[in-house]
Amino acid sequence: MDEPAPRHTRPEGVDDATIEALGKMSEAIEVVEDARGHLYRFHRMSGMADLALGGGVDLLRQAGHAGLADRVSAELVGRNVIEGRWTFQIVEEYDDGHYATFKDCEEAARTSLVGGRRHLVEAEMKEDRRTHGRRHHEARPHEAPVVDNTD
Repeated sequence: MDEPAPRHTRPEGVDDATIEALGKMSEAIEVVEDARGHLYRFHRMSGMADLALGGGVDLLRQAGHAGLADRVSAELVGRNVIEGRWTFQIVEEYDDGHYATFKDCEEAARTSLVGGRRHLVEAEMKEDRRTHGRRHHEARPHEAPVVDNTD
């Protein structure tokens, strides 16, 4: 069978404009996911920098520069990156606020308009672009053969 899975087909009666709108929302959520990854990278890198800075302060102190070590430690080690917040707090606020709302709205649109189906623009593009009947251009993966290991 060289047809898309039902979950990747447009429900009957859904127009092009609706599919296009959901496609834009899907595109937007992919960008939000990418932005979220960058935020987590910022979180990790900020933490790594603070730990490295702490090591530098220890080395300054061992090298006999206690006054400078004390200043850097007091002013910078463990400092909030934004008023009142370490990066974990920024990540939590983003995840619980903007990110959660974005995911919820995108899913609600898909659920109400196409029964929750995802990536319909891409699925239709695949059908349009692939060479039907050609190996490596199949509509979906072949079912894995069932192996009977009973003797």
